[in-house]
Amino acid sequence: MLLLPAGLICLAFFLLPLTRLMWLSASDAGAGYVAMITRPVYYLSLFSTVILSVVVTFFSLVIATVTGLFLTRSQFRGKSLLIAMLSFPLAFPGVVIGFFIIMLGGRQGLVAQLSLAITGDRWVFAYSMAGLFLGYLYFSIPRVVLTVMGAAEKLDPSLPEAGRSLGAGRWQILRDITLPALMPGLISSGSVCFATAMGAFGTAFTLATQIDVLPMTIYTEFTLNANFAMAATLSLVLGGITWLCLVMARLKGAGSVNMGG
Repeated sequence: MLLLPAGLICLAFFLLPLTRLMWLSASDAGAGYVAMITRPVYYLSLFSTVILSVVVTFFSLVIATVTGLFLTRSQFRGKSLLIAMLSFPLAFPGVVIGFFIIMLGGRQGLVAQLSLAITGDRWVFAYSMAGLFLGYLYFSIPRVVLTVMGAAEKLDPSLPEAGRSLGAGRWQILRDITLPALMPGLISSGSVCFATAMGAFGTAFTLATQIDVLPMTIYTEFTLNANFAMAATLSLVLGGITWLCLVMARLKGAGSVNMGG
């Protein structure tokens, strides 16, 4: 009886919609899957989305790892306020983040106004891949920073001390001690960043006037073209890639924990 509510929720919000999507995508002998690999509008959209998500994940991990280690190891006035500000983007929906990027790099944004005053030309990037990249990076970094800080706080301080006593330099300690200890957290947070960037819609909907990513393609096929079979196919492909990434990250993360312990 205790499992009944969970079972009903799983049935209503997962199994039935997934079954419906699979049934729609299989219509016309699976023509949607053929179109995925033959029509540029679909496979280029998928390719752009995957590449963008990978790049966002990489830069988020690099920036957040440096920032998280610095915040964990340093004590200074205003540290709590800075951590609170770094986690602030988590409170904003994607549409608001997209509006922030427009205010920065839109036609009337700060960069456009400054470039117009200096060079006489407006530099506009908000509606391109660069703007979408900055928007995704903005809400991805806090997730990794908080994870890195939590993992770094649990790091045994005697390990770096032992490395230094044996003559290891700063970069060698980072490579051989710190990063392996942080690897499970980096893998898990990186997989979440990738999955979030793959499926993010609000920011893409606000900015994607000159770019084509998979969530926007699904939205267009479903609402404007009423091509439900293609929308279902794209949704399953998007969900499958995201699910595969999370499963691989979970297996890799477990392996890193076993190797480290």
